[in-house]
Order: sequence, then C-alpha cells, then structure tokens
Amino acid sequence: MMRVFEFLVALVIVAVIGVVAGVVMPSSGHVERSQVVGKDMRQVYDLLNNFRRFPDYSVLRSQDSGVQFKFSGKAYGPGAEISWTSTDPKLGDGGLTIASATPQFDQIDSNTQDAAIIWNLDNNWRGLDKHFTLDLERQGHGRLTQITWSYDVQYGWNLINRFANLYIHGDPDSFIQFSLNNLQNVLAGVANVDYSDLMPRIAQSQPTPVLFVTRHIDRSKGGSEVLDDILAQSDAELRAQAKKLGVNVTGPSILFITNYGDPDFDFDVALPIDSSTLTINGQSEQLTAPVAPSLDAAAAAEPAPSASAAAAAAAAATAGTRDRFGNLVVEGDVRAMMAFGGATLQGVWEGTFNGVPQTVKMLTAYAQTHGYQFDSTVNPPYDIVVTPEVKDSTGAITSYARHQVSLPLTNAPAQTPEQEAGLLPSEQNGAPAAGASAPAPAGSSAPAEPASAGE
Repeated sequence: MMRVFEFLVALVIVAVIGVVAGVVMPSSGHVERSQVVGKDMRQVYDLLNNFRRFPDYSVLRSQDSGVQFKFSGKAYGPGAEISWTSTDPKLGDGGLTIASATPQFDQIDSNTQDAAIIWNLDNNWRGLDKHFTLDLERQGHGRLTQITWSYDVQYGWNLINRFANLYIHGDPDSFIQFSLNNLQNVLAGVANVDYSDLMPRIAQSQPTPVLFVTRHIDRSKGGSEVLDDILAQSDAELRAQAKKLGVNVTGPSILFITNYGDPDFDFDVALPIDSSTLTINGQSEQLTAPVAPSLDAAAAAEPAPSASAAAAAAAAATAGTRDRFGNLVVEGDVRAMMAFGGATLQGVWEGTFNGVPQTVKMLTAYAQTHGYQFDSTVNPPYDIVVTPEVKDSTGAITSYARHQVSLPLTNAPAQTPEQEAGLLPSEQNGAPAAGASAPAPAGSSAPAEPASAGE
C-alpha cells in the first residue's frame, strides 16, 4: 500500500513539474534561415508572390513523391492559395495562402531595398496563427537578394502545444532549409534579365494556317541588313507559293525565333493564309498544329539538326509528306502548319529587330517566375511587326517599327498581374510596352535604342 501511495505522489510531482514547465515555456515559437541568391529582387519577389512554382522548390515532394497539389484563389499576390494532400501521415494534408506582400509588385524597382511576403499556413503542426514570412533584402549592386525565410507560431495556454516548441528545429526548420536550397536551384534556371519595365499581357490566339520556310544567319557575318534581305526573299517566295496554291495571304509576316545564339540565329519566316486545307499533288491535306517529334533509340543518339541542315533537308523532301513535327511539306523548303491557338504572353518592342531577342528573354524570365508553362521547341516565341518603321528620303529612320513579341503558353491564368491591376497603357489597347534598352546583337551594325514606353 505504501508503494502505491509513493507512486501516486511521484505522479503528482511529475505532473506539477510538467505543468510548471509548460507555464514557463514560451507561448510562441520562431525559427528562420537565410540565403543569398544571384537574382534581382523583382524576380525573387514574383516567384514567391505566387504558388505556381511552389511544387518545384518545396521539400514536400522529397518527403512524398506522390503528394498532390491544388491551386485555388488568385493566381498571383494576396489571396493566392495552394493545398496538398499526402498519404504519408507525417506530411499529411495542408495548405498555404498569401496573406500580404509589401510593397506591391508595381512599386518594386532598382531603388527598392527590401520587401516582405507572408504566407498563412494550415497543416498538422501544433499551434495557432502559423505563418511563414519571406523577407527580401537587396544586396551588393542589386543583382543579389538575401532571402530570410522565417516561421512563427502561437501556442497560447495549450501546454502540450508549448512543449512542441522543443521540436521547432525539427520539421519547421528542415522545411525551410531544404526548401530554400531548392528555391536557389529553381531561381538559377530563370533567365538573368531585368523585366521590371516590361508590361506584359496574356492574350488568346486563334489557330491560324500558315506557310513558312526555315532560315539561318551567322550573326558574326551579317547584321540587320542580312536579316532584312532574307525576310524580303522569304516573303516573296511564300507569296508566290500561296498564289500557286490558290490561297490568300491574310496578314503580315511572322518570324518564329527557334534559336538566337552566338553566332547562330535560326528562325522560321511565315505568312498567314485563309485555308487550313491545301491540295498537294492532287490530294487534299489538312493542316495540323506541330507536335513534339518522337525519338526512337537511334534518333535519340543523333544531335538535333541545325536550321541550315534542316533547310537543306526540307528542299529535298517530297511534297505532300510530313516532317518530324507533323508539318506538311508543300514544295521545296516551304512547309505549312496550323500555328497559334491558345494563350500567349505578349510584350511590345519599339525599335529595330535588335531589341526583339531581348524582349523574348524578358518574357521568358517573366513566365518562369510567374509559373507560366511553355514549350519553345514545339511552339517557339514569335515576332510580328504591327507597325513598320518609317524612313525619310535619305534612308534615316524617322519612326521605329513596333514589334509584338509573343511567347506561347501551355498553362497560364487568364491575365497577368499587370492586366488585373489595370496598369496597361490605354493608348496601346491593352498591349504592353517594353521600356528597357536592349543590347545590339554581336556582329550587328544596327545600334540598340530605347523603346518609347508609355508614349
């Protein structure tokens, strides 16, 4: 009997000590980790102010490869939501909501020194008012950003929850540290370009039949004059082929940029036509959208052909057959396909062609940080001159051309944040303007010039 009494007394003492320990333990928890990344603050801010890239850098997939994600709420900024479900009891189900982001995205420029984004967290970790804070601080000369990712939780008077603070350096800490490491890898894949002056929009394009030819330029041996000559020759060839086929050209030429390297510049020149069915060798052929080429074991070992090699092969192809993308061979090096159809991310450049590749790079970086998906192999970016340049009698340019540069998207929301906020210049009828200067390509004799954004 005495031993039972001693045991009960010991239990009471332990319970009292546990209660006292719980009372004196902190009613809240905090943990943080920092990392410096080699990206401009605006890019980091945009990537963290939406959840479309969250599955790529969060540690959740490492913990459970079968975790399922669902997006809801807004696509960008406060109100954006992501939730996940997992059969792993340790991971469980959860969700994040962007609660605030300061300053607003359109107020971040080269002079902005810091920003903060708060995510509210709902998961099986103990505590209340759980949230992540992502503090951004510009470092060095602006091309470095320090990310401080912190976790805060309130335990209140729940003593069991207060004891959970002993384990805050477990799951919360590891979640932050591993996700930060993955985030750095994701940011490393983003094109390193400042797009803060870009005012892009998402527009829906309609499927359009086009005739096109593949061309190649060695940029070290020629500049804009060579490009102009090739465009003029290609335009004449395509118009002659359209006349031969009995179809009408319905719009300006389109330049699909398949590779803008140094020194190789590979591209397709296309003209839209008014028929999606062509008669080749007496057979009616329906045009189709390009598809990713299938690779068998033998083809996989072969390098992809250059545009010049592809053009040579095109000239020898049999009319009426299909190339590796499913495009119809018309005659010689002329092909036909159904282009466009779907969402495109659009920007405007005013100037010579020199600024178009830079605008493509800006659109690509913007798509990467906002989580818009694209496949430039099957659906490359393209340029349409919506307003030609004007020259005086001496040949000097008096008014630069306006280029509408587009990046086809395979998965994107209906609008960009700029569209939702009503920031696009009204005089451009919703079309954005690229305000940054673009460097002249290597070997080009044409100078770069700034765009007249917001004229």
